[in-house]
This record gives sequence, C-alpha cells and structure tokens, in this order.
Amino acid sequence: MPDRAPLTKIPSLVVRTFASPIELRTQRVLLRQWKDSDLNRWAAMNADAEVRKYFPKLLDRTESDDEANRIRGNIAQRGWGMWAIEIPGVHAFAGFVGLSLPAFEAPWMPAVEIGWRLSRDAWHKGYATEGAVAAMNFAFDELGLPEVVAMSVPTNTPSHQVMQRLGMTHDPSADFDHPRVPTDWPLKTHILHRISPATWKARRST
Repeated sequence: MPDRAPLTKIPSLVVRTFASPIELRTQRVLLRQWKDSDLNRWAAMNADAEVRKYFPKLLDRTESDDEANRIRGNIAQRGWGMWAIEIPGVHAFAGFVGLSLPAFEAPWMPAVEIGWRLSRDAWHKGYATEGAVAAMNFAFDELGLPEVVAMSVPTNTPSHQVMQRLGMTHDPSADFDHPRVPTDWPLKTHILHRISPATWKARRST
C-alpha cells in the first residue's frame, strides 16, 4: 500500500486516506482510478433506461461527466472511492464498484457505503460481487471501519442479492426516504443493509 496521508475526519467517524489512488485486483477484476477513456462508456450507461431503472432519470452527457468527475475527485482526495471496474481482456470499463461517504443526512449517518453499478454487458457474471468482496476487505482491513452499509430501493432485487451474498443484513429500522430523490418519485423509500467487521471476518473464515 502507498504511504498514508493525514486522516480525514467527518462527525463521529474517522476515515483513513492515502497519498495516491489505491488499486484493488482480484482474479478477474481491477478496481482503479477513472480515466478519460471511461467517459463514453459511462455516458452510454447513464443513457440506458435499464441501467438507470432504479433512478429518477437518465443523465445527459454533461451530467454524466460531472458525476464521473466527482467520483474521480473523491478517489484523488482519499485514495479510495467508487473505483472504475475493469475486466482485463473483456471490458476496458464496466462501471464502478467501491466505497463512498454519503453526502446527505440520514438517521444512520455517518457511515461508509458500498455500492456498484455495471453496464448491461457485464451483468450476471459475478463481477459486482467479486469487486465488492475486494472493496469490503479494504474497508475493514485497511480503513478499519466499524461498519459498512448499502442501500437501494425495495424493488432492486439484483442489488439486494449482491448485499446478501456479501453477508449484509437488512435493518428495517434504518429504512429511509432518500433526501436527494424527488418527493413525488414512487421509489423514494430506500432500504438499508449493514455488516460489521466481526460478521465479515466470520464469513471469510467459512
């Protein structure tokens, strides 16, 4: 791992940062910093109604680039984040998998979220789970987090299945109306999954 830079603090949660972007590799996937060459594929994902099925709207090119630049900036600042996922020899860019600090108020905040979003041609191959396992190992082994959370709308069964494969548990008491989703959107309510370091360690040992 690179030399560690000073710690970044948010209320009641200290997260470690790194002097340069971290890369995580597994048998099949690479989680890395974003590149300019990723932006066309990212824009195509954001214009795909199936990829954006559980979001209020599609994104135009400017909105898509702005989101990528925010994600990229967070990785540059902390050394980790919602990494671009590459499947070497298969997909130069297939979306993202990684960790983030949600930038909104919720009863369960502060927390670090694990998330993923893949292009349709990378679905149903286990890439999201494989990348998420690497991100979860990093969250607990390198960042020393007390917990990791994940969220989605109730009807997003594919994401919930990844959360379950990771050993995360739905906490009904923490379900919430997402403050950044329009009030009149039917999928405003989000459900929350959690996992502790002890649960993750036990899962890895089985």
